[in-house]
Amino acid sequence: MASISTTPKFSVSQISLNRFLFSPNTTKLSFPPSISFPSTSTSLLKTKTITSSLPPSSSPSPSLTRPVYVPNKIPDPNYVRIFDTTLRDGEQSPGATLTSKEKLDIARQLAKLGVDIIEAGFPAASKDDFEAVKMIANEVGNQVDSEGYVPVICGLSRCNEKDIRAAWEAVKNAKRPRIHTFIATSGIHMEYKLRKSKEEVVEIASSMVRFARSLGCDDVEFSPEDAGRFELLGFEFFVSVFNFVCSVSDIILWGLWIQRSYRTFLCY
Repeated sequence: MASISTTPKFSVSQISLNRFLFSPNTTKLSFPPSISFPSTSTSLLKTKTITSSLPPSSSPSPSLTRPVYVPNKIPDPNYVRIFDTTLRDGEQSPGATLTSKEKLDIARQLAKLGVDIIEAGFPAASKDDFEAVKMIANEVGNQVDSEGYVPVICGLSRCNEKDIRAAWEAVKNAKRPRIHTFIATSGIHMEYKLRKSKEEVVEIASSMVRFARSLGCDDVEFSPEDAGRFELLGFEFFVSVFNFVCSVSDIILWGLWIQRSYRTFLCY
């Protein structure tokens, strides 16, 4: 618990801190002579000492070095990769339609922020989206900074050959290209949207991931769309999906999750 001998009577706006002097257990705050503190002494108090009973931290400072990018692996387990989908999923928000130039401008800013993966769009959705993703891959995806950082440029695709080919053609010129493919895996989606059985969905997912790899893409991401409703089918189905696509780089889960269900699934 911190202790201080007197309480200064001033507002934050009145004070200009000259300096902070840190030691493991003591912090000295230096104030301008014009600020007075209630005291029995007539002299002005210029320095207050705050003493903490907490021991000095023995934990090493976290590393600020970005680990080398390796698809399918994060060398530093304490590092969290940032996947930004502003240019793809974010654009689906009402009134958020972006031009190709606006997308390129945003991609440049995301790279300045140091975002690890930029999902640049859905190349198969339209010719304009294809060209925007390709432009981002060619420019932002090849700007390597002095520390060797360059963002992964990712294109989204459904689990079919046409979409996957379009995604690869759009991102392949980036230094770190990625294909992100997905298929619905909840019971309601498989029955009413895909009209496919569980076995058919597993086969489509695994075969399309292999197809993406065959194009020359070493970085493939798979998403089980609407996976939040997995409880209706049981854990085993989703484990089988993941087992079949185990060669992909990253797994992300789409759908509405409550904390308990998400934790239960990941710990299964």
